[in-house]
Amino acid sequence: MSSSSSKAKAHILVVPLPAQGHVNPLMQLSHELVKQNGIKITFVNTDYTHSQIMKSLEAEGGGGKCNNDENIRMVSIPDGLEDGESRNCNFDKLFESLTEVVPKKLEMVIREINERESDDKISCVVADGNMGMALLVAEKMGIKRAAVWTASAACFALYFSIPKLLRDEIIDSDGTPTEDKFIQLSPNMPIMRTKHFFWTQFGDDDLDAKRIVFNFVLSNIKALEVTDWVICNSTQELEPSPFAFSPKMLPIGPLLASKNNHARNLAASFWPEDSTCLNWLDQQENNSVIYIAFGSFTIFDLTQLQELALGLELSNKPFLWVIRPDINNESNQAFLKKFEERLPSHGKIVGWAPQKEVLGHPSIACFLSHCGWNSTIEGVINGIPFLCWPYFADQFLNETYICDIWKVGLRVNRNNNGIISQVEIRDKIKQVLRDEGFKARALEMKERAINSVKEGGSSNKNLKSFIDWIKT
Repeated sequence: MSSSSSKAKAHILVVPLPAQGHVNPLMQLSHELVKQNGIKITFVNTDYTHSQIMKSLEAEGGGGKCNNDENIRMVSIPDGLEDGESRNCNFDKLFESLTEVVPKKLEMVIREINERESDDKISCVVADGNMGMALLVAEKMGIKRAAVWTASAACFALYFSIPKLLRDEIIDSDGTPTEDKFIQLSPNMPIMRTKHFFWTQFGDDDLDAKRIVFNFVLSNIKALEVTDWVICNSTQELEPSPFAFSPKMLPIGPLLASKNNHARNLAASFWPEDSTCLNWLDQQENNSVIYIAFGSFTIFDLTQLQELALGLELSNKPFLWVIRPDINNESNQAFLKKFEERLPSHGKIVGWAPQKEVLGHPSIACFLSHCGWNSTIEGVINGIPFLCWPYFADQFLNETYICDIWKVGLRVNRNNNGIISQVEIRDKIKQVLRDEGFKARALEMKERAINSVKEGGSSNKNLKSFIDWIKT
């Protein structure tokens, strides 16, 4: 673009952590930003993530296009791991590799763009709060920078309370809780259990892995201290106390509640979305279907899978169940094939679903969820009651919001063998559907969340200020 033909655009480099729940909100934000005249985006995934997304788009017939938006260009850089290495299990290895590889590669990308573009040089780096190394590259290169926090504000407050937790000996120098207990960072904040601190949920019993993850967290905290902005996909109305506790962070969400944010083809899904489930939902009665989805990381063994399936059958309710292709191994597949044959009209199983449209469908009555923050927000903005089945990281904290603070859902509890039984699943489905208070509170939460992104709403004002800063 030549300066004589038009005014240079603000050119933003967007860098998510390479995980489904992080790529999604940064892509949603990117689409919000490029709707403004005068902003273009280079979206940087890792090679592995980029390949997953492109395969998914091609399988859906998208031809690898990012919603056909010429103002969002997708590029990729290595994550440092070998092709066959798992990105879902070895978080310590991935985080260590990202820290080592990303800064050099990102600097190269910025220099290449700036040498090629006479007018549209990178003017701002917007990075995931868990990709602190990208913010430090921006600082080093004299580029203004902002962080996007993709979890709850309460999770951010916990992040920034780590120095105090260390001083008060609630955790040791490796981040390990000194005892399993409940704490509250300040009055009116969600109560948190120390064994559920999200950085302790990685690496199982491998102390070296836990140390690497904790050091990754500490390095991100340092990077967040040098950002100009920290924005969050949440709302003042949903989390008043955490935003008061962390005044540096500003809510701009829920991003998907914006009337202009189209749900499909945002070039962010790691698996092809099976939209045949929407036709199936059209055949179901309003407010009748249980939607079951556990995000991009949750893993089930055959015993738990069977209990869940039989619990859904016992509930005698229609259900739509998402089972990712990567966990549908031979034994799981053999059981599910027989299960589906037995219940042809009663239930539908898909590999991946267009979740935003599913949750917005009038037939959905309840969301059985792992309580990832994106899923939590998507359920809230559609006024859907929850059944909570957290797996790891911040999902336990989100369960606390859903069940204890917002009161829009129930926990499903494990038995003495660590299994959530079919009877527990059946009973909790009946309980959440029978008590109309859950739906009434969920609809009230929906209204509050959507009002925050409307003209004059708190998130809407913050987003406008952020856009003004980007363009300056």
